[in-house]
Amino acid sequence: MPVKTSTHFGKARSASRRAVEDPAWVRFILIGLALGFATVFLLLPLVNVLVQAFSKGLKPFWGALSDPDTLSAIRLTLIAAAISVPINLVFGIAASWAISKFEFRGKSFLITLIDLPFSISPVVSGLMFILLFGAQGLFGPLLEAHDFQIIFALPGIVLATLFVTFPFIARELIPIMQAEGVEQEQAALTLGANGWQTFWHVTLPSVKWGLLYGVILCNARAMGEFGAVSVVSGNITGLTDTIPLRVEKLYNEYNGQAAFAVASLLALLALATLALKTALEMKIEHDHAQALTSPHAPAHEHQAPERQ
Repeated sequence: MPVKTSTHFGKARSASRRAVEDPAWVRFILIGLALGFATVFLLLPLVNVLVQAFSKGLKPFWGALSDPDTLSAIRLTLIAAAISVPINLVFGIAASWAISKFEFRGKSFLITLIDLPFSISPVVSGLMFILLFGAQGLFGPLLEAHDFQIIFALPGIVLATLFVTFPFIARELIPIMQAEGVEQEQAALTLGANGWQTFWHVTLPSVKWGLLYGVILCNARAMGEFGAVSVVSGNITGLTDTIPLRVEKLYNEYNGQAAFAVASLLALLALATLALKTALEMKIEHDHAQALTSPHAPAHEHQAPERQ
């Protein structure tokens, strides 16, 4: 009788699996559509950028990248990213820790503020900074009196970059910290650890891969931001042009090969970001699989329950 019961259960499970699976032709069509869409709208434009960048040879390509105005744009982009990403890193860790570990008034409002850049056009955010810190803005006379310039200068570019990128790290860490719970931190505090020791030795190691993932996405967006930076920078050649603004300016000047050469830097950044993202995902999946199969893992995590 147990054998018949087991056989009947296996047949029922196989029938249930077949019932929820799509026919083979449906799967092939969906996969083909997905690959076709990705090829036409993602892969081909990326390949075209690289082909156009080298269309006149390596020497014009290198000449476009070594142009003083292009080097200035690259340097300004790196400076803006080097300032905004660490600030977003500190904010993202603090905000995600507060939201996931504590209950306090205004928590929902803080989450809404974090999501605000996702719902506002970058151009509108740039205009907002002009209305605040421009010459005719709210704080314009005060800044002018102290001879401090924000708009059409590096501080404005950094502010615009900060605004459009600060959700990335926080939004990556919040669900991870919420899934981790507070039991480990409470155990560490019970054993005598202080707050800093608990954060450094318990909380941070458990979210390190998600944190690195968020930093990679934040950096990619910071270096590729166009809308908000174009409003607050003034597009001053050699002074406030970033890489995306330099690409637009070269293209509008009918210097297509140089525009594609500079754009290839952003394309290579996208490829590097994708490679790091994939490597991190594989690392996280590998660590999770090891945790499930580890002899020290709880039995209910890697052993199926016995059927009666």
